[in-house]
Amino acid sequence: MCGIVGLLVKKPALREHLGELMLPMLIGMTERGPDSAGMAVFTEPVAAGKRKLSLYSGSAATDWDALRTALAAALDTGVEISVKQNHATLTCGAAPGAVKAWLKAHQPGITVLSAGRAIDLYKDLGLPADVARRYDFAHLTGTHLVGHTRMATESAVTVENAHPYTAGEDWCLVHNGSLSNPYQLRRALEPLGIEFDGDCDTEAACRYLEWRMREGDDLETAIEHGFSAFDGFYTFLMGTQTKLALVRDPFACKPAIVAETDDYVAIASEFRSLAHLPDVKHASLFEPKPEHIYSWSI
Repeated sequence: MCGIVGLLVKKPALREHLGELMLPMLIGMTERGPDSAGMAVFTEPVAAGKRKLSLYSGSAATDWDALRTALAAALDTGVEISVKQNHATLTCGAAPGAVKAWLKAHQPGITVLSAGRAIDLYKDLGLPADVARRYDFAHLTGTHLVGHTRMATESAVTVENAHPYTAGEDWCLVHNGSLSNPYQLRRALEPLGIEFDGDCDTEAACRYLEWRMREGDDLETAIEHGFSAFDGFYTFLMGTQTKLALVRDPFACKPAIVAETDDYVAIASEFRSLAHLPDVKHASLFEPKPEHIYSWSI
């Protein structure tokens, strides 16, 4: 059992309040997921020639200034780093693949959580309120976000297995449920050169959908293919640079509720995480249908 939350604000004036509106949503899912929590937030994109990467150093002490200087010299590009506890956002003009290769060779203790022009990602072990406080979720700003609280059922409680999962650029997925065929998906994807970081079933779904989109599908078409590829129970909430998408398995075993107003679209596993939102009593409230794709664009 896990908790999912998503929020897309329609009015630009609300972007400064995205984290403030989200925080009670995430904490409201504590009973569904006390093991770890994570948040992917989509911000104003950096310039087209730049990319930003979300980094995690765990318990290791990291000299971020020295890392920035060495990386800038090695890749011959300007590098900026913004640090929050053991997370950092690195922005530079090099391709993410080149940055990842350099980090793997010179800073193997650093984990790359996400890459793209708009996505920032934070995740760690502990109660949702503690993780949110650690990384100041209340002051996150942006257009939309995807969050998760995890109760581990079939893989270890580790940061690698915490959600959101990412693949490619500006793409993330969170999952409530359990897939029964993740290793079948892995066996199909690994010969294509797709590497896996952990052993959680959710990673297989994330990498499968990103692979479909990299091959030319739009998100909705990739999800349509997923209906026949995924075996098990799932509610997936997904984020790209410009949209949120939500889908449930054919039996709709895992809960979800949506509240939509002229100001926002909010998604959670249970209504209690939506009850605090402004004007929610006048929102359009509905439970998503099974095997039906819902998407909202900024």
